[in-house]
Amino acid sequence: MPNPTQDIESTVNTETLNEGIENAALISEPNAETSDSLSKNRKNNSRNNRTRNSRTTDRSNRAPTSELIDKVVHINRTTKVVKGGRRFGFSALVVVGDRKGKVGVGFGKANEVADAVRKATENATKRLYDIVLKDGTIPHAVEAHFDGGYVLLRPASPGTGIIAGAGVRAVCEAAGVRDVLAKSLGSANPFNVVHATLHALCRLRSPEEIYTLRGKKWKASSSISSDNHTNDSSSQSTP
Repeated sequence: MPNPTQDIESTVNTETLNEGIENAALISEPNAETSDSLSKNRKNNSRNNRTRNSRTTDRSNRAPTSELIDKVVHINRTTKVVKGGRRFGFSALVVVGDRKGKVGVGFGKANEVADAVRKATENATKRLYDIVLKDGTIPHAVEAHFDGGYVLLRPASPGTGIIAGAGVRAVCEAAGVRDVLAKSLGSANPFNVVHATLHALCRLRSPEEIYTLRGKKWKASSSISSDNHTNDSSSQSTP
C-alpha cells in the first residue's frame, strides 16, 4: 500500500528542483534591460569622447594662455535680503589680450570674487578679436557706439602714451596699443565703455584692406616714394 507522505515529499522535491533550474537559467541568461543600459552607456561615452576631442581642437586654435594678460576693469557687488540675512553676489568685467593685436572682453558672475574673475577670464579667452595696429598706434581715427557708450579714438605720435580713462586704457593696453588719444563721449558705465572701445578697435582697417574694398591695387612702393619725396622737399627747404 503506497505511503501518502512519501508522495508529498517527492512532489515537493521536484518543485524545488524545477525552481532552482529556472533561477539558474535566469541568472545565466543576459537581461535585456541591462544590455540596453550597457549599450546606452557605451554610446554616451563615445559622444563624450567626441566632444572632448572637439574641445581640444578648438583650444588648439586659440592663443596660448601663457601669452595672455588679463586686466580686471570693474567688480560689482549685489545684495539680496533673505530670511536668514543677506546674500552677496559679485560680477566681474575682465579684459584679456596678448599685446600683439588680440583682445577680448569677458563678463562673469559668482558668489565669490575669485570665481567671478575666473569665469570672466575664461569667457574673454574664448572670444579674441584681431586688431590692426601700425607702429604701436592705430592706423586712423575711429569711433563706435555700444548701447549708451560712445568712444572716440585717434592715432598719436610715438611717446604720447595712452591718454584715456580706465576702461579704454585696459582694452588698448591688452591689444598692444602704446600711443593713442581717446575720449569717452557717452555713458560712464564700464561695461558700455569697454565694449564700445572693443567695437572701435574692430572697425580699424589697414590701407591694403581699404584699397581692396575700393577695387584698387595697393602699392607700398608708391607710398614709400611719396614719403621720401616729402622728406627731400622738407630737407631742401631747411637752411
